[in-house]
Amino acid sequence: MSTEHRVPVPTLKSRIHGCLLGGALGDAAGYALEIPGSLFSDDTQLTLYTVDGLVEALEWANSGVGADVNACLWLAYLRWLATQGEDAGPSAPVPQPRWIDGNEVLRRRRDPEQDCISGLASGEMGTAARPVNPSSKGRGTVMRSAPFGLVPHITPDAVYKLSSDAAALTHGHPAARQSAGIFSLLIHRLVSGEELRAAAEAVTAHAAGLPDVAPELPQRLEAALRLSGSAPAPEELAEALGGGEAAEEALAVALYSALATIPRGDATLPSRHFSEAVALAVGRGSARDTAGALAGSILGASYGEDCLPAQWLEVLEAAEVVRGMADQLVGVTTGEG
Repeated sequence: MSTEHRVPVPTLKSRIHGCLLGGALGDAAGYALEIPGSLFSDDTQLTLYTVDGLVEALEWANSGVGADVNACLWLAYLRWLATQGEDAGPSAPVPQPRWIDGNEVLRRRRDPEQDCISGLASGEMGTAARPVNPSSKGRGTVMRSAPFGLVPHITPDAVYKLSSDAAALTHGHPAARQSAGIFSLLIHRLVSGEELRAAAEAVTAHAAGLPDVAPELPQRLEAALRLSGSAPAPEELAEALGGGEAAEEALAVALYSALATIPRGDATLPSRHFSEAVALAVGRGSARDTAGALAGSILGASYGEDCLPAQWLEVLEAAEVVRGMADQLVGVTTGEG
């Protein structure tokens, strides 16, 4: 019998906080292997700016005014671009500042993915039909896409479309856009209360059935599912999952890490599952911060805040900023403060 949820069922608020804080913790764990400390990278910065774009669109909707969600996200990402000291050029709009922009920690340059920078600096709003960086399949899409899965009361199709459309703002390769959508669907299923392995199997099947699917995506996900139940050699893992730089590889590494560390006994605490999954994720490949961020988001969405190791939270950089953005998303989706 599965032991994944022998803890109180978390509230939506707990899952939102757990996912965003868990992603930041995983990001910091991976980034610390490159730059020692508890700092998070551009993965968390862009995830929080995704939250902000969604919050703005939902604020308009709650006031009875329709808004173009992807335009709100583009404006949010353009504000992040400015924090990195980059200019989108005269053809791009000048967004109005919001609360998130006043947080100094989000203005620090933390090795941003170049395709995110170049796609936004083009000054063009990419779309699924006309994406910027048409050949780019880097991890810059999937690393920022957890928040789409945190919005309740929308259909899985809507979750996927919002996420993949937003990916096209910076990356055009089908694998990058589809990986972002599938990751958001995984988060959506976990937030809805589905167990981790069942959710992983469902989104892997969904990926395989996508029209014009980039075949490397279901291949990597199927490998993660298959190998998570065995003890593969490092060489086999590396070949099957990839190094993590491409979007589908980063997702596969994180999914494998979360599945391979599922508790086998009643005594295993959610916090132990979290720490073991993140440790496994950041120990593989070259994209350690992204693998850690995705694994942390997955476990946080599944268990809620209860899985987050207290000692990690105590040293996380600017945890109050992550909590502040989580509270904003909770507020516009549930009415809770």
